[in-house]
Amino acid sequence: MYHIFTATLLLSLFSPIAFAQLPYTIVDTDQIRCYDNRTEIVFPKSGQPFFGQDAQYTGNTPKYKDNRNGTISDLRTGLMWTKDPGKKVTWGTAMQNAKKCKVGGYSDWRLPTVKELYSLILFSGNDFDPQSQQNLNAMQPFIDRSYFNFSYGDTSKNERSIDSQFATSTIYKSTTMQGNKTMFGVNFADGRIKGYPVGATRPGRGEKTYYALFVRGNTQYGKNRFKANNDGTVTDFATGLTWMQVDSGHLRAGKRRDGKLNWQEALAWSENLTYAGKSDWRLPNAKELQSLVDYERSPDTTRSAAIDPLFKVTPIKNGAGVKDYPYYWSSTSHCRDIGAQAAVYVAFGRATGWMTNRQTGKKQLFDVHGAGAQRSDTKSGDASKIPYGRGPQGDVVRIDNFVRCVRGGAAEPCSVGPKLEPVPQQQRRSSGTNSQPPQHPRHPMPPRCFGMGRRPPRRSWSNSRRGPRARRLQ
Repeated sequence: MYHIFTATLLLSLFSPIAFAQLPYTIVDTDQIRCYDNRTEIVFPKSGQPFFGQDAQYTGNTPKYKDNRNGTISDLRTGLMWTKDPGKKVTWGTAMQNAKKCKVGGYSDWRLPTVKELYSLILFSGNDFDPQSQQNLNAMQPFIDRSYFNFSYGDTSKNERSIDSQFATSTIYKSTTMQGNKTMFGVNFADGRIKGYPVGATRPGRGEKTYYALFVRGNTQYGKNRFKANNDGTVTDFATGLTWMQVDSGHLRAGKRRDGKLNWQEALAWSENLTYAGKSDWRLPNAKELQSLVDYERSPDTTRSAAIDPLFKVTPIKNGAGVKDYPYYWSSTSHCRDIGAQAAVYVAFGRATGWMTNRQTGKKQLFDVHGAGAQRSDTKSGDASKIPYGRGPQGDVVRIDNFVRCVRGGAAEPCSVGPKLEPVPQQQRRSSGTNSQPPQHPRHPMPPRCFGMGRRPPRRSWSNSRRGPRARRLQ
């Protein structure tokens, strides 16, 4: 009887098809629209440009329950959350507040890990230029504000409107900038994971403060259970996903056969790949890809990429000529209020940026956000024209990134999307005669990037799975 019970338990925990019982359920990104290198497009078909992106595979759609006692239950992950992050506090205070929290009558709250907190991110949100004059009430953050209290940064306190970083308990094993102790936080205003300072960074300057949600339950969430399959693949029995053990560099992908691909090329290469006897590989979405990160590892402390040693990673030289590890593309677009020119990537090596060295006054390459950061990169173009990166930390722009394909999980192909939305006036003004987006053959006019509302009801748009790609997945 004991052996039967044990076998049944193991089957329920480790069967790749028992998604409802997986300890590390990957929640869908909530991205339901398709994009080319700039704007929304009609869902492409197999063989057409940009086929195989995030919205064309549906997964475990976000599902919450408001318990009416200050807590929110995530019915996908088994995690329970506090609804209100309260005011911003330092990281140390957030850790202490979690231990003292009694919301809902519970006393076992904790500050979430970055993987737990990232389960809440939704890429139905919109990034925006913090310097522009935006009606923040009309903006869509990267978290479901119908369940969680959310505020943008307070500009009256000299904050940027995008300063809505949420703290986690995950400390970077190395340091960022010029030796800062760093924790990985999730910014639900701009849809990124970055390393943020813990403690004062300069004499006389106070500590940075963060919002904090607390979590309880499912202590196995975010803990991978990898097994090499002896065929060049690795299965994670915690998520139900199977991964290529190697990356596009080992398979000499791309025009230069160096593994580097822009976003459109990454989508096509993944969809057309036959590897380990399987042809149903795809480019992972942002949340699937981030699930691979091992936050116990970093180039400076373990001399490796931030991933389990079962995986093989193509080494690169970064902009300073130092051995490093690649950024990897996801299938998820990172949308702004003026378009979808960028897509999400995860840095498995240093998340570098060009900063001015305070001693020398010269530009210097630093690890500004940590190995395991999730940022975004332009989908196409010439990175050499942006030699010192973008943003206040000079985030390095690569454009030609690497790929690690995935198969399995809860993903199901979706061939027809919702009705295209009209182009906003701001996006029309942003596209001059020399910067027109590439036109998709199925619609001549560029539609807008994103709707500000939530996912429309499934009955309002077709979810046909009868195409050639769907047959391959069966």
